[in-house]
Amino acid sequence: MPETKKITFPIPETVKAPWLQYKDPEVPATLEYPDQTMCERVAEIVRRYPNHIAYDFMGKNTTYSEMWEKVNACAKSLKAIGVREGDKVMICMPNTPQTLNMFYAVNMVGAVAVMVHPLSAESEIAFYLRDSNAVCAMTLDQFYPKFEKIMGTVDLQALIITSIQDELQPVKAIAYYLMQGRKNRVVGPRQNVIMWKDFLHRGKTIEIYKIKRKAQDPAAILFSGGTTGITKGILLSNLNFNALAVQIVATNPMFHAGDKMLAVMPMFHGFGLGVSIHSMIANGGHCILIPRFNAKSYAEMLGKFKPNFIAGVPSLFEALLRNSDLDGTDLSCLKGVFSGGDSLSPELKKRFDKFLTEHGASVTIREGYGTTECVTASCLTPIHRQKENSIGVPFPDTYYKIVKPGTTEEVPYGEEGEICLSGPTMMLEYVNHPEETASTRRQHADGLTWIHTGDLGVMDEEGFVYFRQRIKRMIITNGYNVYPSQMEAVIDACDYVQMSCVIGVPDPRKMQKVKAFIVLKPGFVPTEATKKAIMDYCKTHIAKYALPYDIEFRDDLPKTLVGKVAYRKLEEEEAERMSHDAKIQEQVDADAAAAAAKKEEEKKRLQEEQQRKAEENRKKIEEGLNDVGEALKGVFGPKDVGSAEEVLAENVEAEKASETPEAPATEADKTE
Repeated sequence: MPETKKITFPIPETVKAPWLQYKDPEVPATLEYPDQTMCERVAEIVRRYPNHIAYDFMGKNTTYSEMWEKVNACAKSLKAIGVREGDKVMICMPNTPQTLNMFYAVNMVGAVAVMVHPLSAESEIAFYLRDSNAVCAMTLDQFYPKFEKIMGTVDLQALIITSIQDELQPVKAIAYYLMQGRKNRVVGPRQNVIMWKDFLHRGKTIEIYKIKRKAQDPAAILFSGGTTGITKGILLSNLNFNALAVQIVATNPMFHAGDKMLAVMPMFHGFGLGVSIHSMIANGGHCILIPRFNAKSYAEMLGKFKPNFIAGVPSLFEALLRNSDLDGTDLSCLKGVFSGGDSLSPELKKRFDKFLTEHGASVTIREGYGTTECVTASCLTPIHRQKENSIGVPFPDTYYKIVKPGTTEEVPYGEEGEICLSGPTMMLEYVNHPEETASTRRQHADGLTWIHTGDLGVMDEEGFVYFRQRIKRMIITNGYNVYPSQMEAVIDACDYVQMSCVIGVPDPRKMQKVKAFIVLKPGFVPTEATKKAIMDYCKTHIAKYALPYDIEFRDDLPKTLVGKVAYRKLEEEEAERMSHDAKIQEQVDADAAAAAAKKEEEKKRLQEEQQRKAEENRKKIEEGLNDVGEALKGVFGPKDVGSAEEVLAENVEAEKASETPEAPATEADKTE
C-alpha cells in the first residue's frame, strides 16, 4: 500500500506563540496531516483495524469492516437515486448508525453533507434545505410529518426515511416497535419518498460510485448554533475534519485504537461530529452512539460500557452531578473528560473534579474552546498544567492572537480584545454570505489568514487563553462594561445556586440593568428570604454597578438545540414581558389621565356653577337693594340714598379692610 501524502504547516516566523514553551511536552508543536478526503482516511483505518468495533448502538456492535460495507452500500444507493459530485445531501438525524454511515457515504460520492438538528421546526428545515440547495434528505420516520408539510415548498428530489429499528437486532427491533415505533405515523406511498430498505436495494447493481476529491474540497455544512445572530451555513473541508482528528489525538497522547468514546454530543454539531465521531473513527476508536441524552440512561452507560473518554457541554456535567444513579459507579476507566460548547464555571469544574475523584477517576475535566468556523475545538487545557478560568493553549499548528475589536491590531498580553485564530481547521466560507465571510476570514499584516471569532478574551504571557464573553453579549450599565459569563461564574459559586444566567434589561437611565435567572440546588426553596440571601452574597462578590436589580427563580433554564443556555431566549422573554408591562402601564396611565381630565372637567363645571349661582345671588341682592333704595328715597329724598352699586362697593371695601392685619400700636396709642 503506497504511503499517504502528507500536508504540513511550518511554524510561521511572523507570529508569536509563547504557549509552545508551556504546552504538554509530549504534544508536538507541528504535525503532519493526510492529504485525503475523510472517507479515504477512514478506509485506511478500516484496513488497519478491520475487526475493531467502530460503533455500538443500543447493544449492537458493528466492526470497522462491517461499517465500511454499510457505508459503501449507502454510497451506491446515493448514486442510484441521482446524487452527483458537489450535490448537497441533508442529514436530519440524531446519533444513529444510519447518520454515521450516510455521512461518510455522502463524502464517498463527492457530495456535501448538510447536518441539521432533527428537532428543528418545519420552517427551519425548509430554510436549511433552500439555503444549502440540498437535492435530497434523510430523516427518521418520527420526523417525517415535518418534511411532509414542507415538501410542496422546497425542491427536494428525494426524501429517505429510516427508523431506529432498522439498525436493531431482531428481538430489540420488535420491542422498540411495540414501545415506540408504532407511535410513529406510517409513511404511505408518495413520490420522491424512499424507505430505508428500498433505498439500500436500489444501489445493489451500482458498480461505479466513488468520486476522487481533494483534501481542500468541501465536505460538510454545519449551521451556526443561533446564539450569535442570523443562522448561517458554515462550509468545511475534508482537511478541516482530518486535521482536527490528528490534533485531537496529538493533544491526548493517552488515546489508543479501540478506546471508547461515549458519543452523546449530536452529529449536527461540530463538537459531536468532529470530536466524538470523526476523531474517533479516523483513529480506530470505538463510538458508543447515544441518540438522545437522558441523565439516567447516560449514567447506566457509564457503568455498563466503561468508556475511556466523555465529552459534553457544561449542562451535561451539571445533570450528572444531580443524578443519584451514579452513586458508587467506578469511573477509573476514564482517560479524558472534555467540556466545550459553553463556558465552564470554576465552581462547576471544582464540583465535577471532586465527583470524578470520589468515583475513582484519576483525571480532571479539561475545558476546550472553539467555534464552528473551525469545526469545533482549537484550544484545550493541557494535561499537566491548568490555570483557573483558562481555556488552555492552542492546538498544534493553530495560532491565537488577541486584537483590538474591529481591527487587526494585536494588543499586549493581559489586555482584553477579540480572539482571532489561524490554522488548518478554518472554514472555507459562510454559505451565501460573501461579505460576512470576508469580515470573518481576514488576512493580517503577518501574512496569515485569521478567523475573527467575535469573542472577547485575554492571553497571558505564557500563551494561556481566557475566554471572556461574546462581543455582542456584553451589558453596558451606567457606562460600565459587565460580562454575564463572569457574573454567572460568581453566582454559580453561591451555595444556593445550581445554575444561573445573567442578561441585560433595557433601562432609560442606565441604558441597561442586570437581571439574574437562577435555578436553585435541590433542597432550597424560592422564597424572598432565599432571594435576599443570594443578593447579600452578590453584594460581597460583585461590584455595586454590576449587581442584579432583580433575581428570578426558574425550575430550569431554556437551552439551545445543542444544550447551551439560551440567554437570547431569556432576553426575548424579558423583552416581551417588559412590552406587555409597558402596554399595561400605558393603559393605566391613559386611564389615570382620563380620570384626571374628567376630574378637572368636573371641577371646572362646579366652579362655573358656583360662579353662576354667585352672579345670580348678586343680581338678586342688587335688585333687592334697588327696591329698598326706591322705598327709602320716598322717605328721605334721592340725595341722601346711594345706589345699589355704591352700597355693594362699600360692602366690598369693608370686607377687604376687615381682612387687613391690624397695624402695631404706637407709643402714643399705648399712652392713650
